[in-house]
Amino acid sequence: MILTKQYRCVHSASCQCTKGHLSEDVIFLVFQHLNWNPNLIATLSCACKWFDDIAKRVLWKEFCRTRAPKMMLDLQSSGSHSADGNWRALGKLLIFCSGCTQGGLFDNVEVPGHFVNKTRFSKTLGKSFLMPQCLNDVLYVSEPCEHIDQGEAGDLGFFRGIFKSFASSNVKKMIVNRGAQLHPTEICPYCKAKLWSMLQANMIPQTAKCRLGSNKDYIEYYVCLNGHLLGVCTLLPLSDSEDVSENE
Repeated sequence: MILTKQYRCVHSASCQCTKGHLSEDVIFLVFQHLNWNPNLIATLSCACKWFDDIAKRVLWKEFCRTRAPKMMLDLQSSGSHSADGNWRALGKLLIFCSGCTQGGLFDNVEVPGHFVNKTRFSKTLGKSFLMPQCLNDVLYVSEPCEHIDQGEAGDLGFFRGIFKSFASSNVKKMIVNRGAQLHPTEICPYCKAKLWSMLQANMIPQTAKCRLGSNKDYIEYYVCLNGHLLGVCTLLPLSDSEDVSENE
C-alpha cells in the first residue's frame, strides 16, 4: 500500500473524526502483533501528522527496544526516556547502511544506501574508536557493511554507530576544544543534524584502524550533533586460500 504524505493533519486532537478513530492503545497492540514491522511503521507515518507523531513517540521506540534490547537498555540507563536525535533516527540507523553519494562525505566514493536484514552493534568495538582521554564514554559501532570491488576504491566497509549521552561526552568536549568545523553542506542521513569530521579533528585512533583491518590504514568517519557516527574504511582483500575456504 502506497500512501501520499499529508502535510495538513487530518487527525489532530480537535478533529471530529477522532471520536471514531483508533486509539493509541489499539495501534500499539496492532503493531505489537506485527512485531514492530519497520516497513509498516514507515507506511503509517505517511498517513498524516497524527500517525507520524505516534510512530516517532511510541512505535519506533518499541522497534528499537525489540531489535536491540540490551543496547537500548544501556542507552537509557542514565534515566533518559528518549534517544538523542529521536527514536525514528535510531531505528533507521539500526537497519539502514547510508552508503555515500558522489561528491559527498567520502570524496569520490559512490555506494547506494540500502536496508540490511541484521547488523551487530558492539560496545567493545566502539571502544576502539575512542581516544585514550575518552575511554569512559559509551559508543556502539556496527560491524562494517561490506561493499566489494568498488573500482579504484577497492573493497569498502561502511559502519555506523551511536554515542550514549553524547551532549555530555568527553568526545564532544574534545571536538569543541579542538575547534573542529562542522561540514559546510552535508548532514547526518539519520537525523539531518550537522556533522563533524573526526579525521579533520585528528581524533581517529590507531586502534580503530587495527580493529577494522583497514587496508592501507584508510578510515574516515563523522559524528553528528546528536551522536550518530557514520564512516567508511578500505577492507583487507581476501587471499586465495581464504577464497577457497569460503567456497568449500
